[in-house]
Amino acid sequence: MAIQGNIIDILNRNIFFGELYISNGRIEKIRHLSDGINTAASFICPGFIDAHVHIESSMLVPTAFAQLAVVHGTVATISDPHEIANVCGEAGVLFMIENGKKVPFKFHFGAPSCVPATVFETAGATLDADAVTRLLEREDIYYLSEMMNFPGVLNKDPEVLQKIAAAHALNKPVDGHAPGLRGETAKAYIEAGISTDHECFTREEAMDKLKYGMKIIIREGSAAKNFEALVGLLEEHPDEIMFCSDDKHPDSLALGHINQLCARAVDHEIDLFNVLKAACINPVLHYNMEVGILREGDPADFIILNDLDNFQVLATYINGELVAEKGKSLIPDLPCHLINQFNCQPRTIGDLKVPEDAPLKPAIEALDGQLITNAIPITKVDLINKDGNLCSNPAKDLLKMVVVNRYNDAPVAIGFVKNFGFKRGAIASSVAHDSHNIIAVGVDDESICEAINLVIREKGGVSCVDRDKGAVLPLPVAGLMSADNGYEVAKSYTEIDLMAKHLGSRLGAPFMTLSFMALLVIPHLKLSDKGLFDGDRFQFC
Repeated sequence: MAIQGNIIDILNRNIFFGELYISNGRIEKIRHLSDGINTAASFICPGFIDAHVHIESSMLVPTAFAQLAVVHGTVATISDPHEIANVCGEAGVLFMIENGKKVPFKFHFGAPSCVPATVFETAGATLDADAVTRLLEREDIYYLSEMMNFPGVLNKDPEVLQKIAAAHALNKPVDGHAPGLRGETAKAYIEAGISTDHECFTREEAMDKLKYGMKIIIREGSAAKNFEALVGLLEEHPDEIMFCSDDKHPDSLALGHINQLCARAVDHEIDLFNVLKAACINPVLHYNMEVGILREGDPADFIILNDLDNFQVLATYINGELVAEKGKSLIPDLPCHLINQFNCQPRTIGDLKVPEDAPLKPAIEALDGQLITNAIPITKVDLINKDGNLCSNPAKDLLKMVVVNRYNDAPVAIGFVKNFGFKRGAIASSVAHDSHNIIAVGVDDESICEAINLVIREKGGVSCVDRDKGAVLPLPVAGLMSADNGYEVAKSYTEIDLMAKHLGSRLGAPFMTLSFMALLVIPHLKLSDKGLFDGDRFQFC
């Protein structure tokens, strides 16, 4: 097979009109036809790579994720399966690997380093150092996934250091997760052998980590958006920057992926070749990925672009196979077996009551587009007292939030949260990083209870209750993913997301924001199934 076009040679910072000869899934020869750009021809570019993503957050199994991603020119991912690992352990990781192998897409899964993420929550599994080492020894595990336990790194916890040492012994990279870490603590964390970070939310933080030798992954997902703060780094550090989505819901993935970041970066007048190094080259070199970058002898992984401004993808090839063309995916729907762990019983309104004499703790302030939260003091007069119980006060945008242990029946954890903006109803989800218990927020106990029970009935999902109407998107695969067609899931999610916004939320992605309200490893205040947690002091309030 031969394909002509304007070939983008990113490594040599050159574009020329040429021809690719493809045989047995590889680029056999690249023929130079003329210098410069042929204005009548399309552009041939290495495929895009998401350098850090949790596939589970798309609510799609890997085969369905690939179905959507290839349309946007994505050919590979660096994928951390710690979401399903927190639910199903090693079996969950192996499920993701085997499911991903069914399609022509290059998933590069890592060994989850922090399962559970902390000891302050209930997860469905534990991966100790021996289990992590077993995973790392597999050829289809490419790196040690984000080391979220940065206190363990800094305090030289033996179990943490054993996991890092196992990766180093096998010459596999170690991904980082160190939000807000600066100065000597950042230096100590990096010197432990941790090579990347996707949690920087200011340029100053990123520069601090770059100077100690860390690579920075610019994140723009459905909830956390750091692109605007960090994109300028591409001009000064083009070899040390990558792009990622981290967590991307299905509706967002249906619209675009890494191609969108390329278009935005070019619109910011960032050098084209620097942009494409981050999107196509740097992840391959850093993670030793089995992905071609348009060299003779490489796997034939490339995309056809209509232009270098909007990055409209005309076609995507993986190992020489056409997998998407003219906005249509050529990856078919595939059957999928279910794996799950969901063992709790329906809840009653009585489980959600907060007596008026209960000690009152700070409320969580959710921030749109960020994973970090603030702690804000509240008094009992800020809440509504109903029959001797403290309830949500929509007038002050202080709503009750509840976390229910999904692995066994236990008392619920209750707190209050600001900025969801609901005027009525409730939402709930079994996607609640990182242990994926059920999390819910709403204006009244009846709605909250109903939303929780809709999720329990399906053994996983996202739900919304608005007066006498309830809706749920079932997620029967680990309570995190659907086994259905990716576009159908995206459509269903769009509908329930819109329903949630009609409750009055001002958040760009209320379900995604809710899913991070139990993520204890991100400051400053979160709610686990065991109680309100201070992420700065790393202890319960």
